[in-house]
Amino acid sequence: MSISNRKLIRPDLPEIKGGAGRTVRRKQSPPEQTNAEEFYYLKQMAAKTSMVVILTDGEELRGSIEWYDKGAIKLNRTNGPNLLILKHNIRYMFKEDELRRRGRRT
Repeated sequence: MSISNRKLIRPDLPEIKGGAGRTVRRKQSPPEQTNAEEFYYLKQMAAKTSMVVILTDGEELRGSIEWYDKGAIKLNRTNGPNLLILKHNIRYMFKEDELRRRGRRT
């Protein structure tokens, strides 16, 4: 009697589940950039919307956005010189019209 090594053949897992040849897709991670910020700036620039910019130190600036890049915006002002503001110094910004609307409600 001779003993021979047998090779075990295992079926693939998809074959067992009955989905031979089917690949499982993972949910894709969301894109790192949504371009929402770019869209917002372009919209406000095109309309020359008057904006209120609140800096991290509490200072309030008013003007319209002339251009922007990854780290800064240029704010055109009628009552003072135009400013180049670094984005990391901005706490938040909003349209000046929203300030007027809020004043009417109260």
